[in-house]
Amino acid sequence: MEFRKPLILDIRGNSLDDGPGIRTTIFFKGCPLSCVWCHNPECKDAEYELAWDSKECIGCNSCINVCEPGALSRDNPGFIDRRKCTLCFKCAEVCPANAMTKAGHDMEIEEVIETVRKDVPFFVTSGGGVTLSGGEPTLFMRFAADLLRKLKSVRIQTLIETCGQFDCAAFFELMYPYLDFIYYDIKLMDPQEHRRYCGVSNERILDNFRELYRASQRKGGVEVLPRIALIPGITDRRHNLEAAACFLTENRAEKVALLQYNPLWIEKSKKLGVYSSYTEDAKMTTWMPLSHLKECCSIFQTRGIVIK
Repeated sequence: MEFRKPLILDIRGNSLDDGPGIRTTIFFKGCPLSCVWCHNPECKDAEYELAWDSKECIGCNSCINVCEPGALSRDNPGFIDRRKCTLCFKCAEVCPANAMTKAGHDMEIEEVIETVRKDVPFFVTSGGGVTLSGGEPTLFMRFAADLLRKLKSVRIQTLIETCGQFDCAAFFELMYPYLDFIYYDIKLMDPQEHRRYCGVSNERILDNFRELYRASQRKGGVEVLPRIALIPGITDRRHNLEAAACFLTENRAEKVALLQYNPLWIEKSKKLGVYSSYTEDAKMTTWMPLSHLKECCSIFQTRGIVIK
């Protein structure tokens, strides 16, 4: 397996949603899935991207004046003609309001370690640590493994959030020994629906979950928490949740995290010039009612599965 170095989108401290305690979350760019509702759309593409935030733009035209290909215009939908843009990022360099930004940073492992070191006191007092997220960290298996190994060498607790689409044997060899927790996303149980909404079938994802959950039950195994993001009209449908509950029961999983839908991904997608029927779908633009979340939870609770 070759050493493929990722771009890092962001390293975000003081996180309370990506594992136990106070955490620092490292967001990798690049994912093998293409979920139509991706909550981190700026992490889907493994390459650099240019984002424009209309709410931050002050209309000074500094970016337009330095754009040699002429890719920027107030007349363009989304401001940027991405067919002309060469990703030179001169516009981002001169933007005084940070409305134009470069998505992705080239970082060495030691740079990442030094960035998270300042948060160690918060980890110690809260039982927190570092979470690898994205995107998909396992897309860069050797880099992620080296990073995890060095984090563990300085006694930092580690967790990975994964879509599960990876080589399981390589994962066990390279990353598993340096993990304390695995948060494992399960989206759609039907393979054709999974292909339709996520770009690939789910066979490998479900097989990998079986392997990892069996390993978690052995002495020294890494705890695995399955998670399901509740997406309106897609993953939150009763037939999908009932199938997921049966799958977890068959694999003796006792807990699941159900992630309440929020529509913030739509604005992030538009910053990248990504528009689709899903970004314009009315039911995708509103927050999930608490009553519907409770209905979804009951499908698992009636089978004895605890909601985390």
